Amino acid sequence: MLKRTSDGGFQSLNTAYNATFRQNRMSIGLVVPIENYANSAVPTMQDHLDRVKLADKLGFAAVWLRDVPFDVPSFGDAGQTFDPFVYLGTLAAVTDRIALGVSSIILPLRHPAHVAKAAATADVLSGGRLLLGIASGDRPAEFPALNVSFETRGNAFRESYDYIRRMADPTPAFNSPLGAPSGGMNMLPKPVADRLPILITGGSQQEPDWIAHNADGWMTYPRNVSHQAEVIEDYRRRVAAAGLADKPVMQPLYVDLLEDKDAPPQPIHLGFRSGVRALNRYLGSLEEIGVNHVALNIRFNQANTENTLARLADELLPNFHA
Repeated sequence: MLKRTSDGGFQSLNTAYNATFRQNRMSIGLVVPIENYANSAVPTMQDHLDRVKLADKLGFAAVWLRDVPFDVPSFGDAGQTFDPFVYLGTLAAVTDRIALGVSSIILPLRHPAHVAKAAATADVLSGGRLLLGIASGDRPAEFPALNVSFETRGNAFRESYDYIRRMADPTPAFNSPLGAPSGGMNMLPKPVADRLPILITGGSQQEPDWIAHNADGWMTYPRNVSHQAEVIEDYRRRVAAAGLADKPVMQPLYVDLLEDKDAPPQPIHLGFRSGVRALNRYLGSLEEIGVNHVALNIRFNQANTENTLARLADELLPNFHA
């Protein structure tokens, strides 16, 4: 059965999905925390709510949280430190329009009933502004702490995904290694659109065809533009081969915005520092190859955070508004 499409050309899900992802267009979001913490794995979270509210006011499409149960020193990044689902509730209460994304919940480390309940709650409380990214996990040290096998996380991811999808059914009844709801009870609330928008991160230990078939969108990693074009083309070819409508693609990008608008790009971790003109050109090339959303990470940004957000809003967002 064909799913109805939004004005953006993709299937119609909740408010966040329909506004953030549009065919042949790209929108811009931000990775939380919105601050510079280049010299520490742990951010200060100073003014964190004011900055998310500013991002909402300035017109950024989305803010993205991460699921980091433990601060693993070898990884070097504790994310926003707050539990993503608790934080989503706070952000839902202090923002009006901006999509609230998670990139990504580590499914093998949480029971899927809890994920389904928390995600649907955040979706309802925010008025349909949740985008749920999921992943299998890439920090081996976290898994023993929760008595979970790192080696079998791919299978656990798939079982958890199936369980979460079934929780949107009325009085779900099924058997799973993760539990067997009897059908005599229900899980509330239900997602605003009767279905959570689920985006899968990277490979998540799954076959590419499984991801193309099951994801509502794909989160991939920064690459050389020509290579990224090949990867995206392969993903969309697999989606089409499954007989499905087109689905969005997104990626993160670390940026350090320099004062000189014409400053050429210089590589940094998973991104570059440059003037705004080079950043505009690069993002334009991503839009051309089919990237529908880019989440900017300003962890290494050296300029004042509020000034940087204002400059990006004035000099970048008008060119990339889905």
